[in-house]
Amino acid sequence: MNAISHLSFPHYANAFAHGLAIDDLRHKAPAVFAAGAHESLSQKYTFLPTERVLSGLMSVGFVPVDARQARSRKGSPAHARHVVRLRRRFETVALRDAVPEVVFLNSHDGTSAYQLRLGLFRAVCTNGLIVSVGAFPAYSVAHRGDIVDEVVTAALEASGRFESLAGRVDRMEQRRLDQDEQIAFAGKALALRFPEPEKAGMQPSKLLGIRRTEDTTDDLWTILNRVQENLLGGGLTRMTETGRMSRTRRITSIRENVRLNSRLWDLAEEVLAA
Repeated sequence: MNAISHLSFPHYANAFAHGLAIDDLRHKAPAVFAAGAHESLSQKYTFLPTERVLSGLMSVGFVPVDARQARSRKGSPAHARHVVRLRRRFETVALRDAVPEVVFLNSHDGTSAYQLRLGLFRAVCTNGLIVSVGAFPAYSVAHRGDIVDEVVTAALEASGRFESLAGRVDRMEQRRLDQDEQIAFAGKALALRFPEPEKAGMQPSKLLGIRRTEDTTDDLWTILNRVQENLLGGGLTRMTETGRMSRTRRITSIRENVRLNSRLWDLAEEVLAA
């Protein structure tokens, strides 16, 4: 019997729901339920299934609300890098349009330790931001034995920073950006994905595009989310180096998603510090 199969969930997951159905979790990230590590790993690697770690997290009040996994570099979907977003069952930190989360990353093919980071899920655009290590620490636990208690402790420590995270968001909401500041922010963000300007094939202003009426304001929090969605979501027209018009692709790599989200948060922190 699966370690978490006895726990009940509603059969939905949206911005303010309280759980992801087990069948949906298995469909989105089958590696969560892996029965063993990839065969190429040495005996020094200690296998502990993600579902067992999740069971420990759920026992102290965390609930998985979304999950996905990458294509494994070693070709096995049962062992690929995967990410599960979790929320506290009873959240006491209130934000205007976002929910604080703990983002749990792992793999069973040797490409990732157990990692915990802070995240924010924005309801109006179903966007999932991941906070940078520079602003709030990430917690990393190696595959070296029965570390469930260690991961649970790290998750509790991470969620203890939710109130401080909410304070950071509040500061971003209070900080207004004029047009020049918005373009400068977008330019730095575009360089994260296209380090060489001539390969970007678009102006930074494309990243400021408004996709919904809720995002018409000019505060730093809104600009950060607009830029993040445009940068990672794809669909923007650009000119290739050969002069052909194309559209940017959606970022599907977990590693790249984490990198871009973290660096975008750093850019926002730089604006606050200026």
